[in-house]
Amino acid sequence: MTVERWIRLIAGSFIMISLALAHWVNPNWLWFTLFVGANLFQSSLTRWCLMEDILIKLGVGGKKPARQPADC
Repeated sequence: MTVERWIRLIAGSFIMISLALAHWVNPNWLWFTLFVGANLFQSSLTRWCLMEDILIKLGVGGKKPARQPADC
């Protein structure tokens, strides 16, 4: 799995977990949801993502495979 797919998996998980925590524990967890969304937004503009750097340093996947199969 590529780093980009790991980032999507992690971001989606963080958002769902924080929404569940906001619903059942404390609404202040929505700030974490906002933080994740803001990071996704800034990474789309700047093409830099801290989670990508962390995953690469941990040795998870590569930036992009040489040839990606079609997802459709």
